[in-house]
Amino acid sequence: MQEDAEPKFDSYAKSYDGLHRASVSASGEDPAYFHEYKIDSLRRRGLLRGPLLDYGCGTGNLTERFARARDEVHELHGYDPSAVSLAEARERAPSAELHDDVATLPRAHFATAVLSGVLHHVPPRERAGVLATVRDALRPGGHLVVFEHNPLNPVTRRAVAACPFDDDAILLWPWEARRLLRRSGFDQVRLDYIVFFPKPLAFLRGLEPRLRRVALGAQQMLVAVRR
Repeated sequence: MQEDAEPKFDSYAKSYDGLHRASVSASGEDPAYFHEYKIDSLRRRGLLRGPLLDYGCGTGNLTERFARARDEVHELHGYDPSAVSLAEARERAPSAELHDDVATLPRAHFATAVLSGVLHHVPPRERAGVLATVRDALRPGGHLVVFEHNPLNPVTRRAVAACPFDDDAILLWPWEARRLLRRSGFDQVRLDYIVFFPKPLAFLRGLEPRLRRVALGAQQMLVAVRR
């Protein structure tokens, strides 16, 4: 990740949850809804399994949920360059092995690696390097899962613009994200759109798996296999 990522997210670690809550308030949901949505999306695709790497785990919102799924995720690692964020993650997921140095990540080890909201904070010229690091940590045939904001959704763009810790965000267009994964040593790249309906329309959420090809989801979920 970029060189200034550590001091920036050190300073946001304590306020991250509150800022995130404010940024998603238009949805009518708490951030926990979006964390659980991602867990459900992984489970539905058979990707909630270990050894699992939560790359760019931040304060551990997803890491904590991976740790709860002990029957599926029997080994859990997290990586983040922010020492203060990792201290928060350790409180939330004490059973996880957490790293602040990518050199300590096991190589060719993980069945699944998850990057949730990471790449839009990485300068475009550095993204291939991040993905190469994750690719090397995955076992051959292991799965990479990338969750990113969808810039085709105007509500998402507005939420990102209003969020203080997204001030450096450069969103990835879906076709750009898919091409980036293919160029970084991944095959079978699948792109799904997720998170469609705000809380007032929650009765329609059962339809969302059928809408995965509709490019208006608030988030994009890319799944790929290490070549």
